[in-house]
Amino acid sequence: MNTWHTLKDNPGLWRRYFLRERVIRQIRLFFETRGFHEVETPILIGHPAAESYLDVFETTLLDRNRKPTKMYLSTSPEVALKKCMVAGIGNCFALTKSFRNTEVGDSLHNPEFTILEWYQVEATYTTIMEECEQLILHLLKTTLSERNRTDHHQQGLALNPQTLSYQDKHIDFSRPWKRLSVKTAFSNFAHIDFEEFLDLKKARAIAKSRGYVVAGSTTWEEIYNQIFLNEVEPHINMAKPVFLYDFPKAVGALAKTKKDDPRFVERFELYIAGLELADCYTELTDWKEQKMRFDDQLKEIKRLGKTPYVYDHDFISALKAGLPDCAGIAVGIDRLLMLLLNSTDIKDTMLFPAEECM
Repeated sequence: MNTWHTLKDNPGLWRRYFLRERVIRQIRLFFETRGFHEVETPILIGHPAAESYLDVFETTLLDRNRKPTKMYLSTSPEVALKKCMVAGIGNCFALTKSFRNTEVGDSLHNPEFTILEWYQVEATYTTIMEECEQLILHLLKTTLSERNRTDHHQQGLALNPQTLSYQDKHIDFSRPWKRLSVKTAFSNFAHIDFEEFLDLKKARAIAKSRGYVVAGSTTWEEIYNQIFLNEVEPHINMAKPVFLYDFPKAVGALAKTKKDDPRFVERFELYIAGLELADCYTELTDWKEQKMRFDDQLKEIKRLGKTPYVYDHDFISALKAGLPDCAGIAVGIDRLLMLLLNSTDIKDTMLFPAEECM
């Protein structure tokens, strides 16, 4: 049944969707008080960033004479925001729609989704960890007082604005939040020595011994993803939010390499109650390194048979001009609303999920 039918018959459900209004309003207030500029980034673009783990939407733009040009729906506002930073805007953010193909039929994904990205000058990924804590605590305090009060009274618990119940699990949001390296997570949960796993030949042997599909063309990244998704990620479901940090370089195309160990990049993902909500980098500013990574990603896109495209070379030119040292993060607003609504399905946060628009 379509959402509008359900809402017409159950008008009390509007409160679920009005929460989005309050969250968006408070996000803008949070960044306004910190002096950030909001940027309206393009959705229809000519050249996406090269990221092999994504599938893009391709379309055709016709000029007045019906001359066709290939265009794409933006997968992220990242490149546009970084160009603004090169031009001197300073700290900035975008709240916009982004689009990623092959994401229908999953309770955690929708091909059209709302994303928050912000970038902070002279910051690193550890700086953004602290900002992320402050933002989400701000949202808990300003948008969830009614739900918190109801939940705690029903369960006989004292009201605590830093505690949230999600699927019968109590999440403690008091700072600091838990920090866990990828290397430690593989050791603790998958019982894999990551130093050994970084070698492709040994990674293949480890994966084969555990029954994973490993062909001659299987890349290290594909092996990593199979083990991470099946043996590591399910365990990142703790009583506190978790920053999973220091990812291998192969899965951080736009992140800065760690100085003390160039096999890893300064990247973290935020997990709350098992939901992956955010992805952060200390941003790569070296244009030569970025071009090399994008070229490698295009080869991988071709190998995987995904939609080919020419990546944004103007972005490389912007990096040549000089991106200031900065860090940035992308937050999935729809998944954040799942957490705040105590829902296990992203469609519960949307008036028009993809399945109803097809």
